[in-house]
Parts: sequence; C-alpha cells; structure tokens
Amino acid sequence: MTLNMKSLTLSASLGLLALPAAAAEEVKIGVPSWTGAQAIAHLLGAVVETRIGGSVEYVPGNNATIFQAMDQGKGDIDVHPDVWLPNQQSFTQKYVDEAGTVTLSSNPYEGNQGFCVSKNFGEANNITDIADLGRPDVAALMDSDGNGRGEMWIGAPGWASANVNEVKVRDYGLLDFIEPVRAEESVKTARIKDSIAKDEGYAFYCYKPHAVWYMFDVEMLSEPTFDPEKYVMVQPSDDPDWYEKSTVASKDALKDVQIAWSNSLADRSPAIAEFFANFQVTADDVSAFAFEISANGRDPSEVALEWIDANPDRVDAWLGL
Repeated sequence: MTLNMKSLTLSASLGLLALPAAAAEEVKIGVPSWTGAQAIAHLLGAVVETRIGGSVEYVPGNNATIFQAMDQGKGDIDVHPDVWLPNQQSFTQKYVDEAGTVTLSSNPYEGNQGFCVSKNFGEANNITDIADLGRPDVAALMDSDGNGRGEMWIGAPGWASANVNEVKVRDYGLLDFIEPVRAEESVKTARIKDSIAKDEGYAFYCYKPHAVWYMFDVEMLSEPTFDPEKYVMVQPSDDPDWYEKSTVASKDALKDVQIAWSNSLADRSPAIAEFFANFQVTADDVSAFAFEISANGRDPSEVALEWIDANPDRVDAWLGL
C-alpha cells in the first residue's frame, strides 16, 4: 500500500512537470521614426506591462519592415502603432485585404496633412498658399545652400507621405523653385528652430496631430481642394515607375490613423490582441504626447505611465473592464 501510494505521488509529480507552462502574454511593438508613432507605441507597451502583466520589446523599423514582419506572424514584430490611410494603403491592401494576415483597428483618429511655414515668415512675405513657394522671391529666401532653389522638407526616408509630397512638388509646378529634401524628422525640427531664430525662410511637410503645433508658431498653407481625379498616387512598393505614373495636384483628403497587428497575435497573446481591438486615442492625445517627447525631451515610457495614471477609466475601457 505504501509503495503504491509513493508510485502514485511520483506519477502525479511527473505529470505536473510534463504539463506546458502557461504562455506569458508578450508583444513586440514596431516603432517607426515619427514622434506620434513612438508615443503610441510606448502607450501600448505601458498598458501591456502595467495592466496586463505582459512583456514588451520595442523594435525600430519602417513601414515596409513592420508590415512584412506582421505578415510572417512569427512574433518578430506584432503591431504597427500608427498606420496612416490612405498613405499606407498599399501595405494594408496587400496584408489586410489580400493576404488576410494583419488586422486593422476600427477605431481611427483623424489626421490632416499639408505644408507649413513659420507664421513670421509667412506674414512677412505674404505666403498663404502652396503656390506662393513658387515665387522667385520666396524661393530665394529659402535657398540656404546657394543652388538657386529653396529647400523644403517633404518627409523622412521610407515614408509613403514623402513619396506623395515629391510628386506634389512636381505637379504643383514647384520643381524649378523648390528642392524637395528627405531627412529624419529630427533634422526638420532643428531646421525649423534655426530658421525662426535667424529669421530665415523655410517650408516643410507638416501634419496634425504633431508636436510642432505646440513647439513653434507655424501655419499650414492652403492647397487646391482634394480631388480624387487629381490624386492618383502609385507607391514604390506597387510599381518601380511610381513617380512617372503618379499624379498628385490637390490636397490630401483627411486621414484615418489607427493601429494594425498580426493576426497570429490572437493565438499567442489573446489578452493583448483584445486590448488592441479596443484601443482608441484622439488627435489631441497624440499631439500632447508628441510635444512632451519632442519639445520637453521626456522619455516616452515615462509620459505613457503618467497618462495611464491620469486616465484610468479610458484604460479600463480598452481592457473591457
């Protein structure tokens, strides 16, 4: 009897050891280069860590890299924190609509894109419309390297919006006067600050939400009203001859901006996937986050934790509580 009980106890112990450990909730969050995306990425991560008890890894990457990783579903990157549509429609069409490997949130916030100048530069030179950048006197004031064309930042390398803006510069008839420049956003921010301090001319791609509206006194220029017949954009991911085949001669339509995540996440970390499905922020939320990060130099994780503490009811709603 004693031997049989010992055998039973041993068998039970071995059986418990053989059971798989409960899978931990974990997620790898893609982090694109623009500040708003960085803010949302860290807000997602902070909620996962503090309220779900999961583990988080932040993975820098551009749009193509993040979407490809989500499509593969191996957990290399699980979520894109800031998908702008229709800017990134080539990616959502490929992976959300066609492949069916990525889920797009149904809770977007509104984005607005255009071109800006500092208020002082605009008022001093009567610059109110995008066409004003094609005036020789304005272009000369924006020419910092003496090559005969004024520089205008159109976005960072890898941004779909930068491709749109490059076509716009051409189709607005500005190429003889304006040199489209691609650089990281930090370069643009430093140049805005420097141009205002030195009372120099500078124009740049701008969008809402963004910290720039809190950091500097800038104004968005008017453009021809959005016209789908004058807005035919082919992205490089769709055709190597995208520049020649595109025509963009009107303002962008207002954007839907949301998160997207790999469908495989629901099996690997179901609580996190459910949270992502409920997640929703406003444009004002993102602008305020971006300002704290860009202008005040604060750590994104610190800002996210502070926001969570101040907005428990909204976080509870995301978690279905």
